[in-house]
Amino acid sequence: MAKYGWTIWILLLAAIAAFLAVPSTRELFETVTAAHPYIMGFVKFAILSMMGEFLAVRLVKGEWQSVNGMFAKMAVWGLLGMMIVAMFSLFTAGVSGATERGLLWTGDSKFLFALYVSFIMNYTFGAVFMASHRITDYIIENGGSISSAVTKIDWSGFIKFVVGKTIPLFWVPAHTITFLLPDQYRVLFAASLSIVLGLILSYAKLRK
Repeated sequence: MAKYGWTIWILLLAAIAAFLAVPSTRELFETVTAAHPYIMGFVKFAILSMMGEFLAVRLVKGEWQSVNGMFAKMAVWGLLGMMIVAMFSLFTAGVSGATERGLLWTGDSKFLFALYVSFIMNYTFGAVFMASHRITDYIIENGGSISSAVTKIDWSGFIKFVVGKTIPLFWVPAHTITFLLPDQYRVLFAASLSIVLGLILSYAKLRK
């Protein structure tokens, strides 16, 4: 794997990009996503986030290596992807409702609306989501219970790097762009971001 790692990773990414670039296959993707949002959310995050994890291992270890507990981690990523599908709709509807009641002011600005959704989602669900992923990752790799994982994880590093840096500097701006896009393109953009998500969370854990 070490010898052909970059070739395999880049070819897989190119294949996904080509599938989404061709109008006929992109239309098929959008149709299936609209009809089966949870299934597609599972598939997208299981595949793309694991690509991010493999890349993180390569950057930290200096060579391509297998990811410990890969299939269990793919299942967890898939389940988290299903949750994200629901959260996108919930937070969008929530900000719309708050705006209509005068609890949030947008001045009919699409940018402010997208920023509200992104900021609120990332600093509530996003932080909990990434902490939950850190716990499941620890259990998959080391075994034990949730309580033992909680006591052994480096939460100081998690707060400083993942919450303190990646959320304000990357995730809030990135998801602001996501919610500025038309509905049919939000899914495509969010799917591409899941590679970065897997990279960030895995790199934050491995860099220590």
